[in-house]
Amino acid sequence: MAGRKNAEYDPKHPPLTNGEKAKFAWYIGRMAKRGIAGESVYQGDLEKKVDRLLDGARARAEKNTRQNGK
Repeated sequence: MAGRKNAEYDPKHPPLTNGEKAKFAWYIGRMAKRGIAGESVYQGDLEKKVDRLLDGARARAEKNTRQNGK
């Protein structure tokens, strides 16, 4: 059952652009592929990329809420 979009900003789940969604899916797919290869495979580089992507989305969303709030 699909619900309505929540209009309130949630810092844990910032809204992503289409490009960010594509990158996010690509990184998660690569992480899954590495996970299949074994538990000892290093994934820190991909985790950092995902964190940077989400941090950028949070910063953009906070900037937009400040600009729209004024």
